[in-house]
Order: sequence, then C-alpha cells, then structure tokens
Amino acid sequence: MKLAITRLLLKMAGLAPLLCCFTSAQQSASTSAPSVTSIVQGMERSQSEVRAQGPYQVIREYRLFGANSSSTNADVVALVDFKPPTGQNYNIQKWSGSGRGKQVVQRVLDHEAESRGNQARTALTSDNYDFTLIRETVLDGRPCYLIGLNPKRKEKDLILGTAWVDKRSLLILHIEGETARSPSWWLRNVRVKLSFGDLSGTWLQTSMEAVADVRLLGLHTLTSRILDYRGSDISASTRRAPRRIQLRSQDLAP
Repeated sequence: MKLAITRLLLKMAGLAPLLCCFTSAQQSASTSAPSVTSIVQGMERSQSEVRAQGPYQVIREYRLFGANSSSTNADVVALVDFKPPTGQNYNIQKWSGSGRGKQVVQRVLDHEAESRGNQARTALTSDNYDFTLIRETVLDGRPCYLIGLNPKRKEKDLILGTAWVDKRSLLILHIEGETARSPSWWLRNVRVKLSFGDLSGTWLQTSMEAVADVRLLGLHTLTSRILDYRGSDISASTRRAPRRIQLRSQDLAP
C-alpha cells in the first residue's frame, strides 16, 4: 500500500510544469481599456518584453499532508538556484517525516527544471487559453480584474479556473482552478492555488497549494512557500516570508 501511495504522489509531482509556469516577471502595462482583449494583449505584451534576469536563489518549504490529516506527513526544505533563461538546479537542505514526501519534492523540482525551456505551451496567453472578463474586484487591497481561464487543450499543465490580475500593472496576483486533465486515473481531480508577489524587484510565485482527490485514499495536499530570496548578489540575502493573500467570499464566486 505504501508503494501504491508513493506512486500516486509521484504522479501529482508531474504537475510541476503547471505549478511553475507562471513565475516569469512581467512589465507594467496600460489599463486604459477595460475589455478582456485589451487586458490579455497587455499581459502578453508584458511577457514578450521580459528580459533575462540575473541569477537568483530561493529557499522553499514543502509540506505534504495525507488524507484526513491536519499534521504534515513530510516537511522538506530545498534551495533552488536559477540561472536564466533556462538553468536551474536544487539541493535538499533538510527533510523530516515520510521518505516518500522527499521523493515527491525531488520529482517536483526535477520537472520544474525540465519545463523551463518550454514555458510557452503553459503560459497565460491566447495560444493556450480563451479568456473572459468576469468582473472587477479587490484582492488584498488591490483593484483587480477577475479573469476566467478556459484552456484550449485538455492538458494536465493548463488550468480551468480564474486569475486575479492587478488593474494598474497587469501583474498576475493569484490563480485558482483545476487542471484541465487529470494526470492519472487514480486522481479524480487536482485543484491548485498559486500566489505571486514582489521579492526585491523580482515577480515570483510565492506560494502554491495542490490538492488531489486520490481514488480509495482520499485527499492529499502538497504546499510550498518561499522562506528566503537571494537576488543577483547571492551573498546578500533578505529573509522574508511572503504575506498570505486572504480571499473574501465575494471574490471566490464567479
């Protein structure tokens, strides 16, 4: 049974390209036109104008929760080293709990590194999604556009859900939804939450939550958050834990 659970969790780890594909920094864009077409064009223009960043590092904490468990099955801390445009490697600094939790995190990071050269296929662009403007809203005190995401392909690396886009900068603040296709028959569905923020001038994914409904075994949850960010001057580290975004009930309902 433990082997079967491990295999299922490793299939969850195959979602890594999805969980990291939105981490590119984005330039500011005009918000003068409120149509969804203008918003998406601004997002795409910002992405196309992004220049390669200098090297940076993040320290992430990953936590794995089993079915009906309020305590973690595993806790893993990893140092991830980025060398744009495609270079990435990592080192597991420490871990505790179940050994399969460490395996899952290693698989997640391996897939993240492999996907960095093919981010165009999973990016939030009109090549991959049909977009709808649901309404204007406020998230964490910031005026936003609430954008519906409808994938053009049934792929596990695309999200059917919603994105909160900052009205002024057109930066993506938060994404919630389900994968367009389940990565395995054993997983009924996989729901993800991705949050983004500014770390010393770099726009990054700051936290992630993936919840999978595993057949016969119930819900399993994998989370991550940034504990530390180190910019171009790797020796100078600014330790910070990004503030968790609080969503109001009216923001969650389309």
